[in-house]
Amino acid sequence: MKLETLKEKKILILGFAREGIESFNFLRKLFPKKEIGVGDIKEISNAILRGVSHSVRSSKFQISNLFKEDKKARPHFGKDYLKAIQNYDIIIKTPGIAPKIIAPFVSKKQRITSQTEIFFENCPGKIVGITGTKGKSTTATLIHEVLKAGGIKTHLIGNIGKPALSYLVPATKDDVYVYELSSHQLFGLKHSPHIAVFLNIYSEHGDYYQNLKEYVGAKSNIARWQTKKDYLIFNSKNKIVKKVAKYSKAQKVPLSSVNIKNIIRLSNIPLKGLFNVENVKAAIAVGNIFEIPRQKIRKAIKDFKGLPHRLEFVGIFQGINFYNDSLATIPESTIAAIDTLDKNLQTIILGGFDRGQGFEDLAKKILKSNIKNVILFPDTGKRIWKQISKIYTGPASTNGGLVRHFFVEDMKEAVKHCYKYTKRGKICLLSPASASFNLFKNYAQRGDLFKKYVNKFAKK
Repeated sequence: MKLETLKEKKILILGFAREGIESFNFLRKLFPKKEIGVGDIKEISNAILRGVSHSVRSSKFQISNLFKEDKKARPHFGKDYLKAIQNYDIIIKTPGIAPKIIAPFVSKKQRITSQTEIFFENCPGKIVGITGTKGKSTTATLIHEVLKAGGIKTHLIGNIGKPALSYLVPATKDDVYVYELSSHQLFGLKHSPHIAVFLNIYSEHGDYYQNLKEYVGAKSNIARWQTKKDYLIFNSKNKIVKKVAKYSKAQKVPLSSVNIKNIIRLSNIPLKGLFNVENVKAAIAVGNIFEIPRQKIRKAIKDFKGLPHRLEFVGIFQGINFYNDSLATIPESTIAAIDTLDKNLQTIILGGFDRGQGFEDLAKKILKSNIKNVILFPDTGKRIWKQISKIYTGPASTNGGLVRHFFVEDMKEAVKHCYKYTKRGKICLLSPASASFNLFKNYAQRGDLFKKYVNKFAKK
């Protein structure tokens, strides 16, 4: 969607959190006198706008104040907010609103777009896009660091960085934008980045998409519109990713072709887990495309500290090693964490919001491991334990018996069990294999609470 197209159209911003606010501020700067609609399921009285609008300078204020200050802003808040769609030509949808929710309210004459699409169609610089069910934040940040080390004028945007539109007006052809792209941002996109990085794909977001096919289709847009001048860096070990790559017109760089040992020894990579080796390979591949010297790539990787909530080492307290892997929202991620921490892992915290995923492989992994204690949150905690109990065949398992299990309702109770039942020298891991939304605001809050109580109870 070209910016000039928006000038004469009636625009509705759907979803008014971080990205929606940024979209509003961006449009208001472009069109200071234009009427702009804003819609959200939250009631205005309950919604807090964090940040600064074009006319308000306080750091925190009620959304209702925005509409008092800006007479050209049209509010549509509350449970009937979607009915406002019929009055607008262009709907700029934020990623959190599922397409299937708004579909019944949209006509063929209307255009659904997004901040991502607006950025892609108007950005004069190069875009390096990264997607994958897991690993995209770490990989995007590492790629950004590699490019910086090579003297590239690079910007980290998207889920892990700042909203994209804040960079659009000053963008030049010499700028490189490292864009972490979720499936929600890729859905319906008709443009692909110059360099696409496709790490992996597993079943997730069953509550958002109609089926796995729709989810895969959204992810595939990262490569669908590429040309022979573009690059696709992809994980050929993942069957779905490999199939997507097969139909791409871009120059293909499978991660298996990246010789990591020419750059850095595996023992010098600061990130734990074999899965992170693939993330490092992706960063090396991007560095090679930009012809960044080998020694500069090596230094960027060695200096990389990793991101919070991704197998994050919290510390040793009362002799117990604590790890925070709150971003593990699917079973595959938790299985990888168990493999990484290996024999010393004794206690694991699992469970959360139920998206209908299967836990058979996770249950098998737990029973073959040295895990002795399983602490379980609702809602998936009961399903995980049911699967473990179903598979367990007796004392012949590595554990010498069925693991202990504890159903808990909050993080405070969970961490208390960790201290009570984990032996000195052993590991306690938060790796839920489930989303967080039933008990926590998001994965970050879940991980932060884990770290808070780990530190709090260590002093007792």
